[in-house]
Amino acid sequence: MTSFFITAFLLLVLVLVLLLRPFLFPGKMLATSRRQMNAAIYREELDKLEAERVGGLINPADYEISHAEMRQRLFQDTNEEDDQATLGSTKKTAIGLCIFIVLLSSGLYFSLGDVYRVAQKNNEKPITQENVEKMVSEFAIKMEKDPDNLKGWVMLARSYRILGRNEDAAKAYVRAGNFVDSDPQLLADYADVLATNANGSFAGKPLLLINQALKLDPNNLMALWLSGSASFSVSNYKAAVQSWEKLAAQLPPNSDEARAIEGSIAEARSKGGLLAKAPVVVSGKGISGQIELANELKSKVMPGDVVMVIARQVGERMPVAVLKTPTAQFPMNFVLNDSLAMNPSSPLSKLAEVSVEVRISKTGMAKPESGDLISAVKTIKVGTENARLLVDQIRQ
Repeated sequence: MTSFFITAFLLLVLVLVLLLRPFLFPGKMLATSRRQMNAAIYREELDKLEAERVGGLINPADYEISHAEMRQRLFQDTNEEDDQATLGSTKKTAIGLCIFIVLLSSGLYFSLGDVYRVAQKNNEKPITQENVEKMVSEFAIKMEKDPDNLKGWVMLARSYRILGRNEDAAKAYVRAGNFVDSDPQLLADYADVLATNANGSFAGKPLLLINQALKLDPNNLMALWLSGSASFSVSNYKAAVQSWEKLAAQLPPNSDEARAIEGSIAEARSKGGLLAKAPVVVSGKGISGQIELANELKSKVMPGDVVMVIARQVGERMPVAVLKTPTAQFPMNFVLNDSLAMNPSSPLSKLAEVSVEVRISKTGMAKPESGDLISAVKTIKVGTENARLLVDQIRQ
């Protein structure tokens, strides 16, 4: 801390010396004396008076009187002790300015600056597991004093889950009450905690929570994984494969996650004696085109946001097909076809037209949330290949 102040002070002094050098070290020039100045002024006045006499602008009597008065004033002004003309002490002014600037900058720094944070940062200790557990424990005490804060209980449950305290996490989810009932991701997280506490068994409440999550969002990644795991654990390999394949379709190709889920699918097929899945024959009748983003909303799209293209039968609420993909550079291409159908028995290709909308979500949840970027709902004929969808609104 001391070295910081010394460095800052030396830099300030250097800058002041450079700026005020002409005042602190003036050139050695002989200044004009006051007597010389007075003599020069009266000489100029006498010249003017002489010019007026020669030009006939003043009579000889007035000229003699004026000339005598000027000589008398000149004698009086130049008879005083001579001294050097000066505008004041430049060194004193410069030194005063230095002191003022130093005091002002120091006062502003201590009152508005960050000196205390610098000092505190030097004393900071790295965050350890012990510190995290202490913060979580303090948060738990606060929640006991505010039991109606359901969102806070969810935050506490997730904190416990990160720390591996699944028993405490389950209790916190219970305290969260109905706050989790409408959020598929929270329902899946809750189910995962309960299954972990039951040594991997999904029987009972965990399976109910998973099914509830999939009802709200059939494409929720965590819920699909848990659903497949639940089916696998009871040797229902066909159902496990169906859940995991739906999950795999949403993962980036050749990613670690995609390879892991493909291994699980292969294991389930092997144990269930299931044939490898034949290539899906997708009808060419679908909808394709481009998604555009209004210029004023481009700054609101962040990496990790999820673009969802949702097709519904006109007048219906349930989606017919849903495309979920990470954000990319806009305009971005999209394709809706039967491979994205929510119900294989009701493919997109069987409809004449559908209502289509785009939603850019921070979480990828099926339920629209405030702050989502959305497009207007547009009715499009199935088979259209050049559809244009503009995201230009923010959901309130």
